[in-house]
Amino acid sequence: MSSTIILFNKPYMVLSQFTDADGRKTLKDYIDQPGVYAAGRLDRDSEGLLVLTDNGALQHKLTHPKAKTSKTYWVQVEGDVDNHAIQALETGVELKDGMTLPAKVSRMAPPAVWEREPPIRERKHIPTTWLSITISEGRNRQVRRMTAHVGYPTLRLIRYRVGNWTIDGIENGSFVSMPGPDDLPAPKPTLRKHSARRKQPSDSKRKMPKRHNKSR
Repeated sequence: MSSTIILFNKPYMVLSQFTDADGRKTLKDYIDQPGVYAAGRLDRDSEGLLVLTDNGALQHKLTHPKAKTSKTYWVQVEGDVDNHAIQALETGVELKDGMTLPAKVSRMAPPAVWEREPPIRERKHIPTTWLSITISEGRNRQVRRMTAHVGYPTLRLIRYRVGNWTIDGIENGSFVSMPGPDDLPAPKPTLRKHSARRKQPSDSKRKMPKRHNKSR
C-alpha cells in the first residue's frame, strides 16, 4: 500500500507540530490532511522544508541518526565569513555535545526567497554573508551553534533540501502532496548480546558422588 509524502515550506515562527497549548501557530494552520506527521523537526524560528508522512518506516528512515540523511541549509550570518571559519565548519567543530561531522560549506549569493516577517535585525556597518551548509546530523539547533562557534551568529536559517526533496517551486506557507513509496520494511530492533554465565554451585552445595560400600 502506498503512503503519502507532504513537502511543506514552513514559515518563520510556526511550530513543527499540529497542536500547541499556548495558541501559537502550528502545522494545523496550514495543512488540513489528517494522519501525517513531521519526519524530523524544524525550529520555530527557522524556515523552509519540512517533510511529513503517514509512513512510520519512512519517518524512521529520515530521522534515525544511522541513516545520515543529508540536509542543506541556506544560512544568513552576521559578518564577512573568512576561509578559516569555513574550513573549521567543513572539518568539524567541538560543541558541548561533541564534535560535529564534516560538513559541506560554501558562500552563496543571496537567494531569491520570500521576505521574512518580521525581517532580520541588521546592524549598520556590519555586513552579512549567505552560506550553503550541508550536514548529515540532526542535533538540536546544530547549524546555529556551529556558526556561532566560529564567530558568525546566524540571523536567518532556511532549510532548502532534505534527502532528494527541495523547496523549489513551493511558496512559503504552502505544501505539495505526493504518493510515497510502498511501505518500507520495519527497522530491525537492536539486539544486545548478553554473556550469560551459569551459576556454579558453591562447594558446600556440590553433590558428591555416592560411594557404594561392598560388603565383605
